[in-house]
Amino acid sequence: MSDIQNRIAEVKEKIRLAAQKKNRPPEGVRLVAVSKTVEIDRIREAVEGGAIILGESRIQEARDKIQVLGREGIQWHLIGHLQKNKVKYIYGLFDLVHSVDSLELAEEINHRGALMNRRMDILVQVNIGHDQAKFGTDPEKALYLVKKISRLKNLSIKGLMAIPPYYEDPEESRPHYTALRELRDWLTTQGFDLPELSMGMSHDFEAAVEEGATLVRVGSAIFGERIHV
Repeated sequence: MSDIQNRIAEVKEKIRLAAQKKNRPPEGVRLVAVSKTVEIDRIREAVEGGAIILGESRIQEARDKIQVLGREGIQWHLIGHLQKNKVKYIYGLFDLVHSVDSLELAEEINHRGALMNRRMDILVQVNIGHDQAKFGTDPEKALYLVKKISRLKNLSIKGLMAIPPYYEDPEESRPHYTALRELRDWLTTQGFDLPELSMGMSHDFEAAVEEGATLVRVGSAIFGERIHV
């Protein structure tokens, strides 16, 4: 196996152990290999090593990669911030959008979906740490936003996503992941079925799994440090 494939195996093993620690079935946690800025050949290695969900942040970059790698056996997730003027491009590219953070954005996705007779699966991004540098709706406004989006016919809310403030110690991320899970659980009591929790990245995904993550977004632990462009 290549280095990338070895790292995927290591990450999956850590996911398995973290899930078992909390008596969760490991198959309930899916790995999103964050492939943004990664070259095609290295992504292909990851796919051959078992990465079946790829996470991208930029529409054009994702489109170029999908044209080469295709969609057979691969899911493509949009994990970066989505601007309203780019919404028209997401249909036909992405299986899940992690980053819906406003009613205006949701309405634009719904509008485009209605024009194309398509439905988009989404997650609502929550600014769980009240971090001014991060996107996401305030936790206090999550119920309002979920209620409004749930009425849009061409969207299907699958759960919540969060990017907490960065901490060197992953244990400092844990309270944010706990808070997102508890928010999801409370929203469930309000009548909303939100099975997915997208949370956890390369440095803290084990804590996220222990706190209930169903999707972990792992990039550098698979591909190495990214080149920021």
